[in-house]
Amino acid sequence: MKPTLAARILRAATMSQIALLLLAVAALAQSTPPAKATVPALLVSDIHFEPFWDPAKAPRLAAAPTSEWKAILAAAPSPDREQRFAALQQSCHARGTDTSPALFDSSLKAMRAHAAGADFVTVSGDLVSHAIQCKYNALFPDSMPNGYAKFVEKTLDYLIGELYAAFPGVPVYVALGNNDSDCGDYRLDTHSNFLEVTGKIVTRNFPAAEDQQAQESFAAGGYYSVSLPAPIQNTRLLVLNNIFMSSNYATCSGKPDQTAAVAQLAWLTQQLAQARSNKQKIWVMGHIPSGVDLYATAKRMDDFCASQKPVMFLSSEKIADVLVEYGDVIQLAIFAHTHMDEIHLLRNSSVGAASGPSVAVKMISSISPINGNHPSFTVAQVDPSSAALADYKVFIASNLTGVDATWSEEYDFARSYHKAAFTSSTVSELVAGFAADPGAKTLASQNYIADFSSGYASPLLSLAWPQYVCAISNHSAQAFKACVCPAAQ
Repeated sequence: MKPTLAARILRAATMSQIALLLLAVAALAQSTPPAKATVPALLVSDIHFEPFWDPAKAPRLAAAPTSEWKAILAAAPSPDREQRFAALQQSCHARGTDTSPALFDSSLKAMRAHAAGADFVTVSGDLVSHAIQCKYNALFPDSMPNGYAKFVEKTLDYLIGELYAAFPGVPVYVALGNNDSDCGDYRLDTHSNFLEVTGKIVTRNFPAAEDQQAQESFAAGGYYSVSLPAPIQNTRLLVLNNIFMSSNYATCSGKPDQTAAVAQLAWLTQQLAQARSNKQKIWVMGHIPSGVDLYATAKRMDDFCASQKPVMFLSSEKIADVLVEYGDVIQLAIFAHTHMDEIHLLRNSSVGAASGPSVAVKMISSISPINGNHPSFTVAQVDPSSAALADYKVFIASNLTGVDATWSEEYDFARSYHKAAFTSSTVSELVAGFAADPGAKTLASQNYIADFSSGYASPLLSLAWPQYVCAISNHSAQAFKACVCPAAQ
């Protein structure tokens, strides 16, 4: 039986509606981008920029606004640049060469190329060069009392501004390092004009809702809290100024003082408790790591099992203990200071403890080549829903000067260690594997040793591999010694 005219009209109308519906779905699919599987982020540390690379330019830098620094630094070098800089280095007993303007420019260019599309940038301290105060005093013997502080402020302003210029519209989160001070290495005063001015530089592009609070806490002690940008969900970054916790810390007058350390620890604990209550995820960033300074310890004593205590990076284990206590909310901790590419694990420091929360720590290697390492930076991939570090790659320069340098991938975490993500559980597995391999024979151990000092294969780490593994996974002196010397316990 042939369909009636009415039936044919109804069918045609229905087919048209279905076609329109399919077109609408297709258009919606095209207009709504798929959710990102991971979010890229750039992790940088220990730039140690040398503003006195050409000493003859120092007076112009001191007199000019930072908006003119790039042109001054890019101008032709002085005829006697090398001789004057060598003399300055010698007079200040500098142990090596930090990041020149050419190397800094080369690193920025490489960052733009290899971290294109980064959603945020972290800088985990030590932006200015070593011995900068001595060099300033040598070049400006008649400086005004606040001249050095203003010069350091301008140097920080220039460096942070260049990072913002390299990544327009992208937030840059900066922690202070032990060299980033107005009164000397490991010296700093709380509630100072330097912290107030620097805080405004660091937080200048923060969201309006968070800018004021971050400025206030930075002005008080150089630490702050800020939300990581969308699409990362419900995650805050706590930036520490743990110079106050350093074993070498003193006020600008040279006096030891624990007041600032106590205040910051109380702030950190309050922030973590609030995050747990609000079911937020946390990243923590600072400059100096917790735990044993194995290099300093090895220099001081031949026997790790001797009665002397190991040399510690910080004056107490309290900050690490607090981070471990809140391991359920902390997705990642970022530290630096050693200039090496390292993996650490914070866990219960009680001797014999085999369980409980732990915190994965990524130690960021340096731009500065002062230790003989090639300049490097890290490009991370972050899971936006869990805020976990899904993967990262380290990029290194082909030389130590940045002149005609090419930057290439040194290694990829996932490929080197066959782990799905950089988390407390996967880092625990890695550390357990290292501990079970005292001769560093496995591929994972050999990869770690090869990449420890970027671009420079040092045999030293393999010679103290068991002790090193104890150091990166036992942040208390007691736990470290129990690991290194179990028979003595």
